[in-house]
Amino acid sequence: MRESAVADRAGGNGGGILAGQWRGGDGGPWQTPSRAYVTGMLIALSAIAMFFVAMLSAAVVRRGAPSGDWQPLRAGSALWGILSVNTMVLLGSSFTLAHSRSQAQSGDAVGFRRWWLATCALGAAFLAGQLLAWRQLAHAGLYLATNPSSSFFYLLTAAHGVHLAGGIIALIIVAVRPARKIAQNTAVEVASIYWHAMDAIWIFLFLFLMFGGRA
Repeated sequence: MRESAVADRAGGNGGGILAGQWRGGDGGPWQTPSRAYVTGMLIALSAIAMFFVAMLSAAVVRRGAPSGDWQPLRAGSALWGILSVNTMVLLGSSFTLAHSRSQAQSGDAVGFRRWWLATCALGAAFLAGQLLAWRQLAHAGLYLATNPSSSFFYLLTAAHGVHLAGGIIALIIVAVRPARKIAQNTAVEVASIYWHAMDAIWIFLFLFLMFGGRA
């Protein structure tokens, strides 16, 4: 009975089943529902979001500490120009990713990979821009231990960069997978959710750094 139910759910009426399988207690094949992967990603993103919220809360508390040693980031307009361009690049990557998924829905595997890899390239460009921002900060004499504001700048941007680098790796892994059934590929959906979440987190970080870090 359970095997037949699984077979019904794996049918061609959009049951949302990923290709991965495992063996049940009776030795029969079982398939993982795609919603299980999506739910797992949402749980992971909730933990990541709480991590960044905790860091931002710590920065706000540290900024208001009675010691008064929080100094605005005096790195010049070049730093904020770099961060602004980086923000536009990352937002652009969300558009290329959405367009890639639309190509997948239409069954265009070549178009899907082209725009999907463009998203990877924009993500790599964002990370390169973050390195330029760090270089600009160091050029202004602001390092990790210079003052609390510069410390949080490095920590927040580094933490986001590490998470985004993980997203780039995931996108590349999806890009090299077989092209069959890409429109229903759960890996495409899960990777897209993660990438858009990293974009949203960066927007909050950027606004905080712009209006909190240099104030």
